[in-house]
Amino acid sequence: MGNELNQEARDLVVGLDAGGTRTRAVLAAAEDGRPLGEGAAGPGNALTVPVPQLTEHLAEAVGQAVPEPDRGRVVAVAGGFAGATDAFADEPGRRNALAALTAALRGLGIDAGPPVVRSDIEAAFASAPGTPADGLALVAGTGAVAMRITDRRASATVDGDGWLLGDDGSGFWIGRAAVRAALRMADGRGAPTSLAEAVGRELGVPGDVLPGGASGGVAGGAVRRLSPGVVQGRAERTSGDVRHAAVPPLTGPAALDHARGQPAGPAHTGAAGPPAGDRRPLPPHEAPWSRHHREAYRGHLLPAVMAEPPVRLARLAPLVAAAARHAEDPVALAILDEAADHLTETVRALDPGPGERLVATGGLLGPDGPLTTRLEARLHTLGLTLDWVPDGRRGAVALARLALGGRT
Repeated sequence: MGNELNQEARDLVVGLDAGGTRTRAVLAAAEDGRPLGEGAAGPGNALTVPVPQLTEHLAEAVGQAVPEPDRGRVVAVAGGFAGATDAFADEPGRRNALAALTAALRGLGIDAGPPVVRSDIEAAFASAPGTPADGLALVAGTGAVAMRITDRRASATVDGDGWLLGDDGSGFWIGRAAVRAALRMADGRGAPTSLAEAVGRELGVPGDVLPGGASGGVAGGAVRRLSPGVVQGRAERTSGDVRHAAVPPLTGPAALDHARGQPAGPAHTGAAGPPAGDRRPLPPHEAPWSRHHREAYRGHLLPAVMAEPPVRLARLAPLVAAAARHAEDPVALAILDEAADHLTETVRALDPGPGERLVATGGLLGPDGPLTTRLEARLHTLGLTLDWVPDGRRGAVALARLALGGRT
């Protein structure tokens, strides 16, 4: 790319995707948006990363993307920032992002005029083919949020309220559900699940107090080796009505009813579920998990969870996906089904019209994402299809080029 830059005396633009875990910058040709360089640095959330640190991360990413001899050729810069919106002029996230990006560009000797600051979701929406101006955007990664985009700006937002108050159906939500399921299996309120072992191992619980002891696999094996009836019932529901795609809930009285083979109706679940006659009991444990070991398990697991920032629970989401995919674990399947239900309701709250464009991003909804197929089936009933993009870099470049066109 360096040789290409040297051979082409043309104007350049920079697009940034500043997310919760990393910041990525792309240098592109102003004429056609062709990428010519890239860089990456630390987190770029404009609300949670202090402005001095955010400035450093932006300068590092842009500095890697734009060779020093070419910085005078940059004519426009746009960034999509987690934590930034255009809700009002002095919105804190937007203010922080603008201050940090302006300082970073000044430090690098890039004088491209006022940078464009948008939310990471607006940038992701603009990353879709054709750089759409209007439609719906959905993010499902560590957090979860949906927006209606009007004239390339957010005009309505649903969720995105953070781990404490929202982000329903997100990676954090799935990870927390996994821990809750493990704890409820341990204290007797929940159904048996291989997640108890998987979560315990991930969080450093001693092997001798895991289900099945140091050798592992007792609780997991009890779920992995499902009876044909359980697997068949699952397959029947998956291919049928989307309303019946979710297995029964994983916690509370409904989970115990399901584990015992008793009906659990809407009074327990708060939502429609499979007909009572279609419910099949989980297989029994192959070996006992003693009360002593269960108490010890809880005693190790709880402090391990509390010792880290809550949002770190998102890293447990792949355990749920693996348990659902490889073990056909009913509890893991239920978690993923409920997550897809939450995301569907998040989109539904934007009052989508049939055929309206829906651009999605985030690891849960990619080509191999654990929620992709589930969500697509649910959105089909709303007349919607997912248009997935990997991130907002391409959209940020497009926004920079649009801003340049608006100046001329």
